[in-house]
Amino acid sequence: MCEPSGVEEIKGRGIRVVVLVEGESDRNALLALAERRGIDLAAAGVAVEPVGGAQAMGRALERFGPGGAGLGVAALYDAGEEGAVARCLERAGLGAALGRDDMERLGFYACDEDLEAELIRALGVSAVEEVAARGELRSFRVLQRQPAQRDVPVERQLRRFLGTHSGRKIRYGRLLVEALDLDSVPRPLDRVLARACSAAA
Repeated sequence: MCEPSGVEEIKGRGIRVVVLVEGESDRNALLALAERRGIDLAAAGVAVEPVGGAQAMGRALERFGPGGAGLGVAALYDAGEEGAVARCLERAGLGAALGRDDMERLGFYACDEDLEAELIRALGVSAVEEVAARGELRSFRVLQRQPAQRDVPVERQLRRFLGTHSGRKIRYGRLLVEALDLDSVPRPLDRVLARACSAAA
């Protein structure tokens, strides 16, 4: 389980907005996008904190949000965790019976199905395979030949591939963003970065 940084350490760095993400792969992707856009997140007053899954966002909100340190908070989450995230926001006093539009107004953006799926759709299968070709394309082809994978759409095979090896998702979070055309950044990734920088300004 990832533990968010301490409040005093965050405040000591002059952070005004914390972006909560489920894990290190999401963090790497967001950091890579900021770098590609020429944004120094630390100088902008923005920190990206992996919390170890959507269920842990409640504790991070308590720590950093209006009921805790009083910092601005934004987040990326997987669409399947929307109910859990909405309940975290409600417990934090940020609204009840929140729908996706309400959550976006608060700076919380859903990835459909997760950020890896968003990046695969944005890049396309061929471009993702090109990234994998830097050393792991053979491993992907082995996975594709497995009986359980033969009739599965390639996009799902790629998602499975990213999640089958320890550390692979973390590394590919950055690599896939580095391969993106900046006009094709997945909407939730694009919006959460813009929201955080705007709120911290």
